[in-house]
Amino acid sequence: MDGKLFYLMGPSGSGKDSLIEAAREPLRALNCEVMRRVITRSAESVGEDAIGVTPEEFDRRQRAGAFSLAWQANGLSYGITKEMDEWLRSGRHVLVNGSRANLRQAMELYPTLVPILLTVKDEVLRKRLLKRGRETPEQIDARLARNALFKDRRSSDSPVHQIDNSADLAVAVAALLEWVQLNAGPDRT
Repeated sequence: MDGKLFYLMGPSGSGKDSLIEAAREPLRALNCEVMRRVITRSAESVGEDAIGVTPEEFDRRQRAGAFSLAWQANGLSYGITKEMDEWLRSGRHVLVNGSRANLRQAMELYPTLVPILLTVKDEVLRKRLLKRGRETPEQIDARLARNALFKDRRSSDSPVHQIDNSADLAVAVAALLEWVQLNAGPDRT
């Protein structure tokens, strides 16, 4: 494939949707498209440009081979459609909102994938999750504990690029655009 796949991941509440939305147009200028996810909960698409479907519809699409990548997380199903492969073959770069738990599978399918981890300080993440109001304080504590486990599992020589989104969103957007530019190679438009 001629295009590069950028795989953005991070804990819930880290600001992935905000980062993607703020970077969408500048990414297009770098020949990089943002993939829409198919998700089995329409409420999840609030704040995200996603396609909400029922679990039955998701299963039907998955059995029909509609997804390049698919995974389950937090009781939901997520899919990235085959359109991604068409874009990559045509030389366009693609950014996906992925999952830390699915990174290994994604890297096996796309060996040149560029993994990007959006991080946020725990105290900032806790405040964002509380403000969002989707989870109880106990569920938030469980999320923070899972996040700590993920940090502990990663080795210091991990190929994952980290972007801190604890402060001003513009700083994270600039870091993302710089990383895409550095890894995308020459523009093929």
